[in-house]
Amino acid sequence: MLNTPLFSPELEEFRETVGEFIRDNLPEDIRRMVAAEQMDLPREAQARWHRILRAKGGWCCPSWPEQYGGPQWNDSQQYIFEQELALNDAPRLMIYGVGMLGPTLFKYGSKSQKESILPDILDANTFWCQGFSEPNSGSDLASLKCEAQRVGDEYIINGSKIWTSEAHIADWIFGLFRTSKGVRKQEGITFLMIDLSNSGITIDPLLLFEGTHEVNQVYFEDVRIPVENRVGNEGHGWEIGKYLLGLERFGTAEVSRTKASFERLRRIAHSEVPGGSRLIDTPSFAEQFDRLEIALHALEMTERRFLLEENTSKSLGAEASMLKVRGTEIQCDVLRLTAQTGAHYSQIDLPRDQIESDSTNPYSPGHTARNYFNYRKTPIYSGSNEIQRNIVAKAALGL
Repeated sequence: MLNTPLFSPELEEFRETVGEFIRDNLPEDIRRMVAAEQMDLPREAQARWHRILRAKGGWCCPSWPEQYGGPQWNDSQQYIFEQELALNDAPRLMIYGVGMLGPTLFKYGSKSQKESILPDILDANTFWCQGFSEPNSGSDLASLKCEAQRVGDEYIINGSKIWTSEAHIADWIFGLFRTSKGVRKQEGITFLMIDLSNSGITIDPLLLFEGTHEVNQVYFEDVRIPVENRVGNEGHGWEIGKYLLGLERFGTAEVSRTKASFERLRRIAHSEVPGGSRLIDTPSFAEQFDRLEIALHALEMTERRFLLEENTSKSLGAEASMLKVRGTEIQCDVLRLTAQTGAHYSQIDLPRDQIESDSTNPYSPGHTARNYFNYRKTPIYSGSNEIQRNIVAKAALGL
């Protein structure tokens, strides 16, 4: 990558400490899955790595305050830690519990909710998933119809959620549900947490284009949950959901992950094949490669400015949307160009076992193509990029 401004000597020392720990403690089987761009890691692998970080002193929850088991890191330390995870082929953190529900409960949860829920997230005893999107209510989230009717001290839930990532390995789901009608649609939404072992819940797999099972449709039929599973006041779920989506959109930009993917692309492009040729020596490819490197460098500088310089004292709205849009576009471009390298090298007369025997083989066209098609979902989830552009146009440009 292009050279970027260095952090202070103290933070660079912190970076070295973090990177060394990851390299020394990351299990090799997990590292290989991440290096192969595998997004659907098994629950066991996620929990194993999480607990390794937990034992280090709460590194599994870098944004959490010390009173809840986190390391009490500042923004710069969290940023460096996320970078080192990606650049050393370590898994993403458990985003739904650690990165989304945890911070949401810090801000909106009751004392009893924090005491009962956060420890099991910290110890990887409970896996969470997110229930926002519904059939016919994807980008227009406020039009959701999955209903939660208040009856005494319970809510009775009917309807379904769709594209629910990791529901098939999760224990609980948090999400937005319709609790009243006949008012402004954003005002009739409530944030609830539901135990997926409850009677009346069915989870059906939805296979992605390239055949992986990451997402699901979750059906609720007369599912009863206690009122104390509500976060915040009834009808205030839209405010909570917007706060949570702001957290998610920063994560979705995945600048550090894209840097790691780009470095894998660099290694492939500079690899010599029989005859001594290298793809990077092809002018048309080299031009695309250089443009991507410049775009990724600019994105990293923008992310660093938003996170660490300009907005440390206020929440981020349109800025998160900007990063989400550009981050997913560049991520897809990197994997598209990587898929092209697979197609190029497949035309070279290499032994078949060298091309196909190892799913992580950089010359495997099937492997690089599957990754590209899998990541085509990123401009859609966390709020489609078209919706994010509308947010930027209104909030940042005043259109």
